[in-house]
Amino acid sequence: MLLLVVDVGNTHTVIGLYDGDRLVHDFRIETAKGRTSDEYHVLLLNLLDLAGVARSNVRASILASVVPSFSDTVIEAVDRAFDHEIMVVGPGIKTGMPVLYENPREVGADRIVNAVAAFERVQGAAIVVDFGTATTFDCISSKGEYLGGSIAPGMQISASALFARAARLPRSEIARPPRAIGRNTVHSMQSGIVFGYVGLVDGLVRRLAAEMEGEVSVIATGGLAGLIEPESETIEEVDEFLTLEGLRLIYLRNV
Repeated sequence: MLLLVVDVGNTHTVIGLYDGDRLVHDFRIETAKGRTSDEYHVLLLNLLDLAGVARSNVRASILASVVPSFSDTVIEAVDRAFDHEIMVVGPGIKTGMPVLYENPREVGADRIVNAVAAFERVQGAAIVVDFGTATTFDCISSKGEYLGGSIAPGMQISASALFARAARLPRSEIARPPRAIGRNTVHSMQSGIVFGYVGLVDGLVRRLAAEMEGEVSVIATGGLAGLIEPESETIEEVDEFLTLEGLRLIYLRNV
């Protein structure tokens, strides 16, 4: 039996297939909000065909989405592709993690999913840094409680705002420059974006950890985690599939 896990983000949708506890296939596609359920149905079947997976082998599925207006499109596409109803992370789903937010319904599904995976991994206090459209910092206590966290503009958003508001600055790739002191405009911008963001991450992680008890593990995930981690003094490891693993764990807690 294969388990299909779907993580719908603001920019990208990540799809995984698990055989037991092993991730055997993963796909990253654009979250194109204008697409219909018919288009996603065809895309999903094409991805399975590309992976050499018969859809009859996919016996269960679970979805976490931070784009409510798009969730129904994905749910309909998955329901049409397979002979089962997709499980959706939201109110009423058992996560095994108390949420200490003032209003638990305000917490994005992806943040809870990440927290579940992180606590299962370290079995102790942790901070998850997820580099997405927004960069989220999520804190988990040593008792496995979701404490809350912080939300900052993502690197892409920050860079796009800089390009849009400063007419004389050219668009440039988000990449590590040769040094902090830029010798040209592109390197100067890359220094500000990349090294400035490293400072934001390390500063916030230290502040959050100072308000938590005991040793705190720091795990990063998301598209740009690999760029920031080598420069960071606080990130201990990167797991690009942390959200998919959290979805697998939550599925198992609800069957």
